Amino acid sequence: MVIIGLLSAVAIVALKFGLDGSDRWRKIRTSLQAHRKKLQEVVVDETKQAGLLSIVPVMETPLPEEEQKFLFRDRLHEQLKKAGIKTEPLTILAARKKKDFSYKVLRIRCRGKCKLDQLLDFLATLQENPHLVGIEELRIECDAKQPPEKRKDVEIDLTVSTFVKSPPLQRTK
Repeated sequence: MVIIGLLSAVAIVALKFGLDGSDRWRKIRTSLQAHRKKLQEVVVDETKQAGLLSIVPVMETPLPEEEQKFLFRDRLHEQLKKAGIKTEPLTILAARKKKDFSYKVLRIRCRGKCKLDQLLDFLATLQENPHLVGIEELRIECDAKQPPEKRKDVEIDLTVSTFVKSPPLQRTK
């Protein structure tokens, strides 16, 4: 009698939660079908979509440090040259591991001289670098002794960063 009572109690609880779960599952499935039907009704103009995709910045997946630093440095050097900015050789700073982050941050420092409009053109096109993560530091200095009309040449100190893939952990035996 006790065994039959326990079995019936277990059956009642299982049916209660099972039926509630199946009702919830059915509601989710009908909602999903309705949302899929709405998505199929949306008409996408391919020219507008191509235009939107062309203005979205693209970032490439980080590579191991040795590969990434040369790709990033070369692309940055091309952008500086295209903007007409004369720089000292680019300095690659040591990669640092961020806490709770699976990638290292590699920074490149650039020092040079240019006109203010060249710097602004360079900064406007900097987002086209697929390896760029951000501008860490930008310092602009001009000769304060000259009158404002002649302060077109500026000295820049720029530090930009990228992510590099951390080497896989070696297992010790």
